[in-house]
Amino acid sequence: MLDPGRIMQRCDALARHSELPGGLTRVFLSREARAATDLVLGWMREAGMEAKLDAIGNAQARYEGARAGLPCLMMGSHLDTVRDAGKYDGMLGVITAIECVQALNAAGKRLPFAIEIVGFGDEEGVRFGTTLLGSRAVAGIFDQGTLHAKDASGKSMREALVEFGLDPNRISALARKKQDVVAYAELHIEQGPVLEAEGLAVGVVTAINGFSRLRATLRGVAGHAGTVPMKLRRDALTAAAECVLAVERIAKGHPDVVGTVGRIEVKPGAINVIPGEVGFTVDVRAPQDELRTRSVASIRAEIESVCKKRDVRGEIETLQEFGSTACSPWLMDQMENAVKRQGLPVRRLPSGAGHDGMALRAITDICMLFVRCKGGISHSPLESITEADAAAGAKVLFDFIEHFRLPA
Repeated sequence: MLDPGRIMQRCDALARHSELPGGLTRVFLSREARAATDLVLGWMREAGMEAKLDAIGNAQARYEGARAGLPCLMMGSHLDTVRDAGKYDGMLGVITAIECVQALNAAGKRLPFAIEIVGFGDEEGVRFGTTLLGSRAVAGIFDQGTLHAKDASGKSMREALVEFGLDPNRISALARKKQDVVAYAELHIEQGPVLEAEGLAVGVVTAINGFSRLRATLRGVAGHAGTVPMKLRRDALTAAAECVLAVERIAKGHPDVVGTVGRIEVKPGAINVIPGEVGFTVDVRAPQDELRTRSVASIRAEIESVCKKRDVRGEIETLQEFGSTACSPWLMDQMENAVKRQGLPVRRLPSGAGHDGMALRAITDICMLFVRCKGGISHSPLESITEADAAAGAKVLFDFIEHFRLPA
């Protein structure tokens, strides 16, 4: 029997593994990540699964089907967080999937396919600036060059993996074959306000928006704040400020586009020095790839125009791009049927946030189930769900698993 109270308690337990006193921050390959992953591995084994830590830091587990070695239905989500995070983003999907397998195991039920659950080690990309690391490795699209990426302390990802007790040279061996994974299903909080606004506990995801991430560096001339006349300044920060507003203006030009400048660094960063160099990030998302790329091109052109006008040098680097990812119709139909069987209204909606399914689409068809969150707030300590909604999500996911069938 599913236990929604246990789901909520386990989300609370994971949230206690944090580097932020009184809040939640748990980044890739940290001491806190190790503690959380060990806890999840224990729950996986308690649910009747064979579980292990893999070479990229994912918590992986398998529940065999009616006979050993069958292809699997893969489920899960991520275990890392953004800084000062909420406790349901990612974790709810892992814990709910474990809860479903625990119910199957308690009933002594085996299915005509295996179930694998993965608690991905890094989806958010907080530490090394590149997202979907765990799922990319499983999907066989991990970029080995990423191992040279460094965190804020100057430590490379390769060094961090070794320090964590993992072997970076074994990451390529994690790649799964397409014939071994029949589908990927992920339960996740919506991270948006649609379900709450419509009074719905769950929703069936249609697609995951694509995203582009840029880093712009503007270089002017640093100078004394008291001696350089305003008309003679080449202030990198005022140029950057104009660029930030341009990002907002361009994104507002289409209702399906969102654009964000989430980080900005000013050098030399002194109160009495004109900023000589500024770096800032740009995140652009849209459901259609053509719309996203057109918006990015407009942002690039605007930054170049501002730099020319203000006589500063500008460099724009593409950090990461991922195209929009459609959920598979045959899986959406099955998830929708599970919602109906639970007596709940059906609502289909896209995801504006990125998810591990974007990477796993390289090897298998994907689907997602959203669970309502209070105020649509996520990536925040205010992130909240009710036990009743956790129960609704778990019941739909369990129903989906029990009735899961391959397409004819």
